[in-house]
Amino acid sequence: MAQNTRTVPAGTPTNVTQKHNKGGIGESILRPDGTLKVTGEFAYSSDMWHEDMLWGQTLRSTVAHAEIVSIDVSEALAMPGVYSVLTYDDLPAEMKNYGLEIQDTPVLANGRVRHHGEPVALVAADHPETARRAAAKIKIDYRELPLVTDEASALAPDAPLIHEGRDDHHIGHVPHPNIVHRQPIIRGNVEEARKRADVIVEGEYTFGMQDQAFLGPESGLAVPSEDGGVELYVATQWLHSDLKQIAPVLGLPEEKVRMTLSGVGGAFGGREDISMQIHACLLALATNKPVKIVYNRFESFFGHVHRHPAKLYYEHGATKDGKLTHMKCKIVLDGGAYASASPAVVGNASSLSVGPYVLEDVDIEAIALYTNNPPCGAMRGFGAVQACFAYEAQMDKLAAKLGMDPVEFRQLNAMEQGTIMPTGQVVDAPAPVAELLRRVKARPLPPERQWESAGENADVRALPGGLSNTTHGEGVVRGVGYAVGIKNVGFSEGFDDYSTARVRLEVINGEPVAMVHTAMAEVGQGGITVHTQIARTELGVTQVTIHPADTQVGSAGSTSASRQTYMTGGAVKNTCEAVREALLEIGRRKNGSYHPAWATAELLLEGGKVVTDGGEVLADIADILEDEAIDLELEFRHAPTEPFDLVTGQGNGHVQYTFAAHRAVVEVDTELGLVKVVELATAQDVGKALNMLSVVGQIQGGTTQGLGVAIMEEIIVDPKTAKVRNPSFTDYLIPTILDTPTIPVDVLELADPKAPYGLRGMGEAPTLSSTPAVIAAIRQATGLEINKTPIRPEALTGTL
Repeated sequence: MAQNTRTVPAGTPTNVTQKHNKGGIGESILRPDGTLKVTGEFAYSSDMWHEDMLWGQTLRSTVAHAEIVSIDVSEALAMPGVYSVLTYDDLPAEMKNYGLEIQDTPVLANGRVRHHGEPVALVAADHPETARRAAAKIKIDYRELPLVTDEASALAPDAPLIHEGRDDHHIGHVPHPNIVHRQPIIRGNVEEARKRADVIVEGEYTFGMQDQAFLGPESGLAVPSEDGGVELYVATQWLHSDLKQIAPVLGLPEEKVRMTLSGVGGAFGGREDISMQIHACLLALATNKPVKIVYNRFESFFGHVHRHPAKLYYEHGATKDGKLTHMKCKIVLDGGAYASASPAVVGNASSLSVGPYVLEDVDIEAIALYTNNPPCGAMRGFGAVQACFAYEAQMDKLAAKLGMDPVEFRQLNAMEQGTIMPTGQVVDAPAPVAELLRRVKARPLPPERQWESAGENADVRALPGGLSNTTHGEGVVRGVGYAVGIKNVGFSEGFDDYSTARVRLEVINGEPVAMVHTAMAEVGQGGITVHTQIARTELGVTQVTIHPADTQVGSAGSTSASRQTYMTGGAVKNTCEAVREALLEIGRRKNGSYHPAWATAELLLEGGKVVTDGGEVLADIADILEDEAIDLELEFRHAPTEPFDLVTGQGNGHVQYTFAAHRAVVEVDTELGLVKVVELATAQDVGKALNMLSVVGQIQGGTTQGLGVAIMEEIIVDPKTAKVRNPSFTDYLIPTILDTPTIPVDVLELADPKAPYGLRGMGEAPTLSSTPAVIAAIRQATGLEINKTPIRPEALTGTL
């Protein structure tokens, strides 16, 4: 059962420009897609259909690093029902690569494959099984090449270069071509600070490769247009970024590639990169027929990037009274074969590597490697997750060595508003780190060994191992652990981060109706609900329609970085305000001579009417508009950021910070290595909850993803072959409802005065601290030093 409490300090600014309107911000209105999704009636991208469409299939490499000696497609082309087979040589444009920042990813492999599952050829056929069988008939002769799989093999003097002849803008400041990007951060003097430390702890930590594991596989439908262009209906996170990558490799101007968002079955970062978009368009243009591509689960594991696995090396010092003296760390992220979002992940990992703590003397280095492992990129938490796992383990080590309570130790060193980050940036909004920790610690603990008090009615699901019925309570020990994390909000390091919103206000059937049109990707975060609430709040209307997201309106940026409510919500708010002012100007022009309030009072829109701040009704919105419509499109930008210095790491790189804390309660069968997470209590500052129901859902969802990587989720890559060994939900395990504990949520609303309504991006923060909290609880229960995620039973029983 969801539990949540809410705290809003007196006098907290929220920047609300309108009084309350029914269904507006602050209400927990239901999502329009919610019921359809849980009843199976929602139309996802994989449900799309065109009566004369073909089916696309991708042939992927069976080895991780090899030269392509030859490709023979003759048998595939000869099959009845096959319309087209494409390889690299058939690509129509001079541009044959794509990428989010670095265009290093080939549309189809060009003479060489760099990772297991790389696309090599495409097939279009009149039936999906025909397409699959035809792809299987393509003969490829590979000559395998030496593998690069880790830091040692990537940075060896004679290491094979994953990308020879690099000319991207990062190559000039990395010490080896197999390093995608390097970001140091130097502040203070670590060597001098180390002399002040009474205790020093070191740790080496390993973070496994996590998959986004969205339930809706990659899919889309490409339809050729009469003008030689293409219409693409696709599940993605960022329409305009896709557009900028797709058009050049098709050899088309952007205006001839028209994209519309289709139903998205989850994303979590995994849809920020291109998957099947280009392939479907190529086949559609080659055959002049609509082409649909839907990955199965096996292919989905190869069709998108994953969370970077990492090695993290940390050193912390503290005085005997518990004050941190210094921190030194090196973070090595495995970016796999292509760059994807690795440069930005490096920036996040380095700049947030100290956690939400006051530290004046730091020496930080973060790098991302090119290897022959699967490509890695964006995933919820984006570099801050790996760092949080390591620095929170360090906090527990320091507290234990000093004989201090781990929560009190964290509170003693917690940052607050005004703290200077290691990058030199001042935290200029509330940072209630100590308060969040206090709240999770103050919650009553759940009863221990609940199955014993239930007697004959005991539910085995309450035991470690659950329905497997492997334990009856022997050797079960409780543990409690705490963690807190810090995450940035929005795009950073000088990126021109903006969102666009178009709002139209008109009268339909005698009632004022607002239409909101953005390119925001609704991937399950509830953005369309919030846009409806904002429009009702700012325009005082009941009826709001949401136009399908497409590229016929300006960019909304990516649905990532906890940014959409801040950015596109901000754009909707600003545009609605401009529409409101235009409406009031029409009202003044038409009615100003009839009532002095039109010129002197603060006017609001409420319940379809123009009213004074004293509540006096001046006119109906419908009467003011009559047959006119107000239609505006505006951009919204946050405060500018700047790149981090490439030598010192100094710079105002981030827009906003967000914080969450967790307390994990676990019960561990120490004989069998089984873990039951009993409760994961969390407290988070969200600035302003525009929809509390959605806020709590996001916090609980992020918490559950953090639980997954703590105890079960990891893509296993064979170190000898660089092949993925578990590309299925049979072998890659994610938490089900039976694995998910009670998640009480304590929501603080301490407004950020720079943000729309004072809100704080909040979707990623709970994913950070839930993982180290669970692992800390397991450490306490078992007494083991656990420095790796996920924790497997054999690690707890010593049977590795």
